[in-house]
Amino acid sequence: MAMEDAKTTERETWGSPLEFLLSCIAMSVGLGNVWRFPYTAYKNGGGAFLIPYIIVLLFIGKPLYFLEMAMGQFSSYGSVKVWEIVPILKGVGYGQALATWFVVTYYCVLIAITLFYFFSSFQTILPWTVCDLSWLSADNCYNSSADTNLTTFNISGLKSSSDIFFREEVMKKIDSIDDGIGLPDWKLSLCLLLAWIIICAILMKGVASSGKVAYFTALFPYVVLITLLVRGVTLEGASDGILYFIRPDWPKLLDASTWYAAVTQCFFSLSVGFGPIVMFSSYNPFRHNIYRDAVIISLMDTFTSFLAGITIFSILGNLAHESGKNVTDVVSAGTGLAFVSYPDAIAKFQYVPQFFAVMFFLMLLTLGIGSAVSLTGCVVTIICDDFPHWKRWLVVTGICLIGFISGLVYVTPGGLIVLDIVDYFGGGFIIFLMATIETIGICWIYGLNRFVRDIEFMLGIKLSAYWKITWAYIIPAVLVFIFCYAMGTYTPLKDGDYVYPAAATGAGWFLAAIAVLQVPLWAAIVIYRQENCSNLFERIMSSIKQTDHWGPKNPAHRLEWKKFQMEKPHHHTSYSARLWVPKIPSRMTYDVSTCNNNPLPDKDASHQRPKVTSAPHSRSTFENEIAD
Repeated sequence: MAMEDAKTTERETWGSPLEFLLSCIAMSVGLGNVWRFPYTAYKNGGGAFLIPYIIVLLFIGKPLYFLEMAMGQFSSYGSVKVWEIVPILKGVGYGQALATWFVVTYYCVLIAITLFYFFSSFQTILPWTVCDLSWLSADNCYNSSADTNLTTFNISGLKSSSDIFFREEVMKKIDSIDDGIGLPDWKLSLCLLLAWIIICAILMKGVASSGKVAYFTALFPYVVLITLLVRGVTLEGASDGILYFIRPDWPKLLDASTWYAAVTQCFFSLSVGFGPIVMFSSYNPFRHNIYRDAVIISLMDTFTSFLAGITIFSILGNLAHESGKNVTDVVSAGTGLAFVSYPDAIAKFQYVPQFFAVMFFLMLLTLGIGSAVSLTGCVVTIICDDFPHWKRWLVVTGICLIGFISGLVYVTPGGLIVLDIVDYFGGGFIIFLMATIETIGICWIYGLNRFVRDIEFMLGIKLSAYWKITWAYIIPAVLVFIFCYAMGTYTPLKDGDYVYPAAATGAGWFLAAIAVLQVPLWAAIVIYRQENCSNLFERIMSSIKQTDHWGPKNPAHRLEWKKFQMEKPHHHTSYSARLWVPKIPSRMTYDVSTCNNNPLPDKDASHQRPKVTSAPHSRSTFENEIAD
């Protein structure tokens, strides 16, 4: 009977384990590896930055990645419903969802800009390689094309055609938003619409379609990166660029900002703390080996970052050689690196620069689409989990339409300034706070030992002390420090000498506040919805206990899980055991058995899980459950 029920309640799954792995790689290996990691590493000690980055990856990134994978696969829930494990922290899922949405709105704009350059790459003469007399800064422009010998004349005070093309022709960028941000550019708006149409088409049929697309979005960027690497290292001056990238600046290791940059880069690159990892793993079969996948994905992400860094700096080394500048003078941050320095370098190629331009921007497009699909899919999954009667294609269409409308603000002349603000406040430091609460909720409220036992039941492996120490102590402590450091060292955002207006940064703080306030707001809602509790204390204690919906979704697995819990009791009673494995004691000195421990019931009763009492089972109780 249980097995027959399982067939009807089983969640949609990936077509194959490889599709899940490639989808995670496509999500984690994104634009951040190409235009963020090389500059971040160079700015924070070069080769020395690799030391804190690898340490952060081993003790924060990789453990947190596996923790979120385990949460999603064990429960078959998205990043909000998964908090049936600790209902009072349901706001963490909504806070992460908002941060994810903030990020995806501007992430798709980067895809739109990439599409603009991609279409422009098919022209006989690449439009950013030569100065156009119609540009406002044409008098201060010099050509970026390969036939221009920049070492024969003084270019100080001038700007390359690639730089002016991006700022004036593509973005129509203004230096100040004091008088407003302007109107959206129609060309970029069409590219933005196309970007959302592509995402909508991929997500329309769920993991059945997005998994197939991952074969391309995960593998093609490596083909282009390796092609560019082979071409880059053969260019004159490439060795100088690579040395600039890997040369260690050892004093930087003692700078707290270097470690802050390593944590930020790790979160941005792996997408931990945002929710897509929980969402992707929730579509896995219950016994899938995510332990192996977490190791592979974290290694692939690091390898890709290093590969991109060497590739990019080999090309920038050639650019510096051709222009007679130092490498430091041709390296830009963020969008400047992706859409100014790279096109400038491609313009220097002697043979078929159009081919390399098409390949490069197609690579950026696939990297961006892979990450944007996962971020958007996270939001879609949350809505579909909460409203199972809603048709998926309608949810996807509505989300993509709202995303397109929201993204129009970024394709205005002041859009890049808005992007900086949303990036910092909407998807930056608040993720550290959410990840901290996430690990505390799992390890110190639900109980680390209990969670480790759940993983043992699911995967059949016993986790080592490495996972317990990182989850329970290292990750919360480090993330609290990083969050406090970000708050303590905050300075008003600026672009060059222009300090962003107070109204703009105030709007940024408002976005951050909306996400953070989800935690206390939903905690209050969950506590309020506890029924039949005689006082506030009982309501709170009932709210921190997992609901009847937590556990394996498959009824057969669920009964096995209850038997596993009964036959191998795992609640330690000694003080040393509690110190080593934090947990909430299983037997309370107060009675909350009369409270309703299911504060947020499923909206569709037909989708509810078999009710299993959360109290410790006796063998007779379990046998009766089997009989039922």
